[in-house]
Amino acid sequence: MPHSFDLVVLGDANPDVVVGPLSGPLAFGQREQLVGSGTLTLGGSAAITACGAARLGLSVALAGRVGDDAAGRFVREALTERGVDTSALRTDPELPTPLTVAVTGSGDSGADRAILTSPGVLAATGSRDIPPGLLTAARHVHAASYFLLPQLAPALPALLRTARRHGATTSLDTNDDPAGRWDPEGLAALLPVTDFLLPNAAEAVALAGPGSGGSPAAAAALLAARGPVTVVKNGAEGALAHDGHTPVQVRGVPVTPRDTVGAGDSFDAGFIAAHLAGLPLAAALELAAACGALSTRAHGGTPSQPTWQEAADHAAAPAATTD
Repeated sequence: MPHSFDLVVLGDANPDVVVGPLSGPLAFGQREQLVGSGTLTLGGSAAITACGAARLGLSVALAGRVGDDAAGRFVREALTERGVDTSALRTDPELPTPLTVAVTGSGDSGADRAILTSPGVLAATGSRDIPPGLLTAARHVHAASYFLLPQLAPALPALLRTARRHGATTSLDTNDDPAGRWDPEGLAALLPVTDFLLPNAAEAVALAGPGSGGSPAAAAALLAARGPVTVVKNGAEGALAHDGHTPVQVRGVPVTPRDTVGAGDSFDAGFIAAHLAGLPLAAALELAAACGALSTRAHGGTPSQPTWQEAADHAAAPAATTD
C-alpha cells in the first residue's frame, strides 16, 4: 500500500534551555555563574530528529505526548513551523511537558555538556499513544530515547514488527541510560526487528557490554551480529558502521561548533534520509556526518539543521531527491 509519510518518529519532545559555555564546574551554595549565551529551543531526541528529516525534505510525523501547558504548546508550534505533522502528538491533561536544561562546557570540555531533564509525560507515554495506522503509513519508523520511556520501551518490538510487516524499515537511537543498566533483556527483543541502530561511541560500548573492550569499532561489530546495521557517531572523528560483515568508516566534517546539543539527532535524520534516498552505506554515513556537524553552527538542536543540498555539498555525496 502507498505510504503517507516518509518517516514516523516515536518518542520525546520538549523545550530545551541551553546555557553556556561554563568555564568551570557547576557551583552550588546559591552561587550565581554567568555564561555567554542562553537559548530556549525545541529539544528531545525524537523531535530534533523529526525536524532534521523535515528540513532534508522528508514528510515526517511525530508520535508521543506533551502536557497541557505552555511548554507543550511551544513544542507543538515549533514542530509545526518546521513541517512536522503533530496529529499523533497527544496532549496529556494531567502530566507536564518534559523540560531539559543543557549546560555546555568550554575549553577542553567544549564538546561536552551536562543535561538535566524533568521527564513529565515521558513516564506515561506508551503504545496507546502510537496510532496503529501511523505505523502502516510510513516508509521508515524511528524510535528515540528508549531509556526515558519506560512504558513505550517494552512495546517497541511489537510496534516495529508491525511497521516492517507493512514495508517500513526501522531504526533506534537509545540515547543515554540515566540508570546505567542498559536493559540487555529488553534490547535483546528489540534489536532483531531494528534495521539500523544509531548510538554514539560511548553508548555503543555500553550497549555491547564488556566484550567490546571499550572500542567503538568492536562494539559496532558485536551489536551488528545481533541484527541491526550498527552506525556509531564519533563526534569530530566522524562515524563508523558495521553491517554484520564489513566495517565502514568516514571522517568528520570540519566545522567550528557553537553548540553540539542535538548533533547526534541531526546525524540520525541525515542517515535516515540518505537510506530512504537509496544511498549506499558509506555515502549515507558521509551525509549523516555532514548533517550532524552542520547542526552545531548555532545554539540549540534545530536552528542550523541543513537542507539536503547543504549536507550533500559538505559530504561530497550525490545530490538526490528523497521521493
